[in-house]
Amino acid sequence: MVYYNPEALKDFENILYGLLLWPKHRLEAEHAKQYMRDMGKFCDSLDCNSFHAKSLYGFHKNYGDYVCRYKRNKNTVWYIIYNIDFYGNIWIEKITNNYLTME
Repeated sequence: MVYYNPEALKDFENILYGLLLWPKHRLEAEHAKQYMRDMGKFCDSLDCNSFHAKSLYGFHKNYGDYVCRYKRNKNTVWYIIYNIDFYGNIWIEKITNNYLTME
């Protein structure tokens, strides 16, 4: 199963608002919703992965032991940061992108 920490749910909400309000390239509401649905499906499938990459960046390690990259386009990579519990459940802790990730 995949579960979401409240902070990760807030990240999803903030990403949607960012897509709708970004001055450089605003997305239409339906396009932004589809973007979020696609990202949600990707996140919900993390428990099917046989390989889980360890977090490398210090910023990511603050939130979780593992990270999965969701490359949406040539410029944007979303990092889904998560932990795995004793039962193999995925707990998504944080969602951030390459623009906000710092060493």
